[in-house]
Amino acid sequence: MYASVKDLGIDRLSVAERILLVEEIWDSIAAESAAMPIPEAHKEELDRRLAAYQDNPQTGSSWEDVKARLQNAP
Repeated sequence: MYASVKDLGIDRLSVAERILLVEEIWDSIAAESAAMPIPEAHKEELDRRLAAYQDNPQTGSSWEDVKARLQNAP
């Protein structure tokens, strides 16, 4: 089991402080991510998507199009 937000006193931090804490936690996870094995199913899905792209690189959207759609979303 793990300690709760209240047990750790995180609920007493400001929103800005909690965001910084999350960033610190994420950075610490990313620094150790090489130690975590990638599940075979994830590798297979990435291979499938790469093959689909290589078969038809014209499908999908450019980053610019995706970004524009996200910025214009309600």
